[in-house]
Amino acid sequence: MFNHAPPDYTCPFCLLATGGENHLTKQQDVVRRTDRALAFVASRWWPNNRGHVLVVPTTHHENLYDLPRPDGHAVHDLVQEVAIAIRSTYGCAGISTRQHNEPAGYQDAWHYHVHVFPRYEGDNLYTTRHLTEPATAAERAPYVSKLKTFFAA
Repeated sequence: MFNHAPPDYTCPFCLLATGGENHLTKQQDVVRRTDRALAFVASRWWPNNRGHVLVVPTTHHENLYDLPRPDGHAVHDLVQEVAIAIRSTYGCAGISTRQHNEPAGYQDAWHYHVHVFPRYEGDNLYTTRHLTEPATAAERAPYVSKLKTFFAA
């Protein structure tokens, strides 16, 4: 219902969930995984909110309308864990989450996902656009390390 993925869409989040990777996201970016959800440091960054995390269901559901309740609960349980981990390790002043559905709702990856952003005073998250170049694996690594260390404790 209300799906927009083209017929030949290769889902990058399904690829990651099944052990694959692409030029933007590597397995090393995954910071936590449960049976139904996984969290990884995203390659798309905002100027003042680097190291944000995406949380996705491990099975393919394009948007909120398609999402089975058990997967939704799993995703949002992991969103909470990630928010606590980011707040505890990044030195930020708060957390924001975002979730988009359909092109008019700014969805541009056709797999349900929730953004978890570190927030800082005056960071202007909602008035800035994401950076044009994706963060490299080396740029993501310090954030991945902080979160993996937190979850390992």
